[in-house]
This record gives sequence, C-alpha cells and structure tokens, in this order.
Amino acid sequence: MSCPSSEAQAPLRIGSVPSPAATRLRLVQSEETVDVVLIGGGIMSATLGTLLSELEPEWSIRVYERLGEVAQESSNAWNNAGTGHAALCELNYMPEAPDGSVDAAKAISINEQFQISRQLWASLVQAGSLPDPSGFINATPHMTFVRGADNVAYLKRRYEALRDQPLFGGIEYTEDIDVIAEWAPLLAVKRNRKQKVAATRIVAGTDVDFGALTRMLFDTISDRGAIVEKNHHVTALKRRADGTWRLKLRHTVGGTPKQIDAKFVFVGAGGGALALLQHSGIPEIRGYGGFPISGQFLRTTNPAIVAQHRAKVYGKAAVGAPPMSVPHLDTRIVDGETAVLFGPYAGFTPKFLKSSTWFDLPFSVRWHNIGPMLQVAVRNLDLMKYLIGEVVASREKKMKALRQFMPTAKTDDWELITAGQRVQVMKKDPEKGGVLQFGTEVITGADGTIAGLLGASPGASTAAPIMLDVLSRCFPDRYAGWLPRLRELIPAYGTKLNDDPEAARASLDATAAALKLPAGS
Repeated sequence: MSCPSSEAQAPLRIGSVPSPAATRLRLVQSEETVDVVLIGGGIMSATLGTLLSELEPEWSIRVYERLGEVAQESSNAWNNAGTGHAALCELNYMPEAPDGSVDAAKAISINEQFQISRQLWASLVQAGSLPDPSGFINATPHMTFVRGADNVAYLKRRYEALRDQPLFGGIEYTEDIDVIAEWAPLLAVKRNRKQKVAATRIVAGTDVDFGALTRMLFDTISDRGAIVEKNHHVTALKRRADGTWRLKLRHTVGGTPKQIDAKFVFVGAGGGALALLQHSGIPEIRGYGGFPISGQFLRTTNPAIVAQHRAKVYGKAAVGAPPMSVPHLDTRIVDGETAVLFGPYAGFTPKFLKSSTWFDLPFSVRWHNIGPMLQVAVRNLDLMKYLIGEVVASREKKMKALRQFMPTAKTDDWELITAGQRVQVMKKDPEKGGVLQFGTEVITGADGTIAGLLGASPGASTAAPIMLDVLSRCFPDRYAGWLPRLRELIPAYGTKLNDDPEAARASLDATAAALKLPAGS
C-alpha cells in the first residue's frame, strides 16, 4: 500500500450558488482512497491503528465512530470491569474437570496474551506516545473468594496448579477468615465464622481504565496524521472491481452522506460488527450469528466503603450462568476517582449495542445462520431461563447476591448502572449444528483486505495479541518485514514467558517500572 493523495475537486466559481440537489451530489461524489479505514472507536480499532502507525507511518488512516465520542460502548470504563484479564483471579479460565482436576493451560495462555498488551503499553509510555500511565492503569490486587467445602477444595487445587507458574508468582492461598479480613475487609465483616471459605490473592494485579486508554491511543494516532471522524455511521460496505472497499457513510447529525474508498478495512464496531460483515458479502461470515447479553452493575462511591476495599475479588458463576456473569467485587479507578463495583447481573435484550435498536437480533438472521442459531437456542434453554430470571430479578435479590460477598452491604449505598452490551458468537458446528462461543473471533476475507472482530471477553485486555493476529493474517507479505519493529515494541513477542522464569520476571519488572506500578507487580 502507498499513501494516496485525495482526488482534486473542481473549484466553485465565486458568486455561483449551487442548488441543494447539486450540493448533495457533490458531497456524495467527494471521494478519496485511503490505505486503512477502521470502523468503530473502541480499544480494538485504537490498538490496530497504533500498530499500523508504528509499522507504516506513511499510510493514511481514517477512523469512523457512530457516536459523538470514542470509547462509549464496551471500551467505556463503566461498561466493563477493567480487570485487565490476566487469569489471576477469573475461575472460568480454569474450569473443574469431571474428575475434579484443573488444567492451568488456558489461564497461562490468557496471561501470556495480557503480557503482550502490557508490553505494548509500556513501550508506548517509554517513547512518550502515551502520557502518565496512572491515567489508565493502577496496581490493584486480584483475588478469588469462594464459599462451601466443595468450592474451597477446588480453589486449593487451582492454587496448587498455579503457584509454581512463573507468570503467577506470588500467589497466596488462605482459608483463614482473619487473613481474608486483612486482604479485603468487606468480605469478612459480620460473616458467619463457621462458614467454610477460602481465597487466593496476587498483589501484582491491575485495574485498567480501557476508556481512558482508548482515548489516549486515538490521540496518539491523530498526532501522527490519522483522521478520527465522530458522528459518522457506516451504512454500506461493498467490494469494488479494483479490489478496494467502498464505504457509504452518513453523518448522524444532519444526515449528510459521504463515501470513501479503502484498501483495507477493519470492522471493530463491537456488537455492530456482525451486520457490517454480513453487508460486505464476504463468504467467511456465513453461518455466524450473534447472541446479545446485557448486564448491570451495582456501584458505590461512598468513601467509607471505598476506603475498605482495594482489590478485584472474583467468585464462581451461578449454575447455568454464562462465563461473563462471574460475580466480582471490584475496585475501579476511573478519571482519577475510586469506586467499588459489584456484578454483573446478566440480562437479555435484542440490541447488539447499548445505543442501537431493538431490531438488531432479528435483522441479523440470514438463510445461512438461521440453522446454527436455532440449534444454539435449543441447546441453551437453561441459559435462556437464567437470563430471564436475571431480567426480572428485584433490586433486593441483586442486593442479596452482593451480600454473599459483602455481608454488611446496605441498599442505600449502591446505585444500579447499565453495563456494556456483549454479543456472543453463534456459529456452525459440524457435530452439533450450531454452538454458542464465549470469547473473541477474528473474521478475515480471503484476500486479506477486510477483517472484523466478533465476540466479547477477554476482549480489551488482549487487544494487542488479537490485532497482531489480524496483521499477520491480512498482511502476510509484509509481516516478516514488520517483525523487527514489533519486537522492539513487544520484546517477548513470539516467545512464551511462562516457559522461562527469568524472562517472565524481567518482563514483569520492566513493564511495572515503565507503567509506574509497584516493584514486583
């Protein structure tokens, strides 16, 4: 790709007054061809734009965000838990097998991916491309807390499987309520001391404000020449005969039409990605559907409560609950202010975005995905029952769930906020016909000129490795030449830190120093 120039437009003669119809025609025909278009103003587009601006600084980049600001959907700080998923505390990355055993492989893999993101952020901070890192990342211990003899036995097995893994160094385990009270007082105050409990803690956890990080990254690429257009809705996406993609857009304020051609398009529009990929006509999207799950959190900014809790504490999901509904009591630091968040409480709406329409789900049905979607519906009746129960749950029932973590919780201290909308992947399966997948999936066109991202968690935390996957799949002829620069940005890229204790410790120490985290984080 080269950096193209915009097509010249004929000058408007002084004194001439074009008709409204002529003005509209001129606006629609005012085209240019750019190297890269990123659809969606979230952490994925911001990360991909940052990487491309490092690798190909001469390329022209346009970003189109439907809303008035970037990072307003899933990347918004209050629409996610900001855990920085490193599998330090999330039990769903180490499920218990039928024989009671636990396997650390997935947890290690997730942590390895988070380290790639962390190394990229550290490099950008050191280069001055990101400002003070405390604006988006802060040290916050990660804990797991369980109740009941069976869960305690499971957590101990999990601890034993992780304690010798280099990336999980420093993990602590206790069944002593007094120790738990030292780690996280809100868990222990007025708790029945006869109740069997256990907890793990890794002090080196973090809280990440992905909304702030996204805005910073967009500022970075804007300074390098990228153009970020807000209030622009992509209405059509079509492949042209010359191999480029034509995007038709409409300004959400006033409805002014616009179109642009691009050599490469990334669809990072969160829940809106499925519809755009379907509209593109690429065969790779056939068979895919979306299953929307909404959520809510309870939040408090009461200083007396906030002062007693500095941790992200995860528990076990309820039977039948999706992995994204694992309950957790989290410290959140957003725009420099500290709060405590509990949830999420799952729910269901047919919307694919918080700010979209109720017709998203029915309009996503196609002849090629209706079979898998029906199979998913039949095979997940328990999930639907659970989601309906969550939708109709009273505020007091929500408070009861919170009191299982914090026995002293008072209703008046907590407000209910709406979390981000998540669209889980439904896709064809050769054996089951259709499956529901909790995770993220990259969809790329055969010729590498278009890519998109479907799915949710771990999402933002692993944005860097996911976008590296996009680059390797879409630019195979350039990737080898990019590797030296990528390894400058991400020193451990292409290696497994967990296989080398010295390398793991060196990386953790170096990124902690760059990100102004405490030594040993």
